[in-house]
Amino acid sequence: MRSVPRRLAAELGAFGVVGAVNTVLDIVLFNLLLFGPLPWAWAAKACSTTVSAVSSYLMNRHWTWRHRSRRGLRRELSLFLVMSAVALGISEACLLVSHDLLGWRSPAADNISANVVGLAAATAFRFWSFRTFVFRAHPAPAVPVAVGTADR
Repeated sequence: MRSVPRRLAAELGAFGVVGAVNTVLDIVLFNLLLFGPLPWAWAAKACSTTVSAVSSYLMNRHWTWRHRSRRGLRRELSLFLVMSAVALGISEACLLVSHDLLGWRSPAADNISANVVGLAAATAFRFWSFRTFVFRAHPAPAVPVAVGTADR
């Protein structure tokens, strides 16, 4: 059995690869849709985000946390999407604070607040929430107690 730090490091590494792959998928699909069949940015982004979120769920389920118990596709995917929406809210909140409350309105400030600070905070939340709520650890096996050895 792997030690806890090694298992955590492996999960973090796999989670990072899944995130990178799906970020690229989201960006490429967004641009293909935007300059192809969907001339509306909002529609292209909605489609690309949905596809990359489902891809991310599948990759995390079958690779990052494949060793964890399965609770059913509907439950896991629903929780995954809710936690992903909360993470999006974290990124948006960072942008809101920087752009609207602090008045830092340059493209550089927007990118730093949304794509550096917001992305880092949202990624940390996603890792913790997916690991804690979506892809839960197997319960510890029950240790049998011999008859007559109960604590007194």
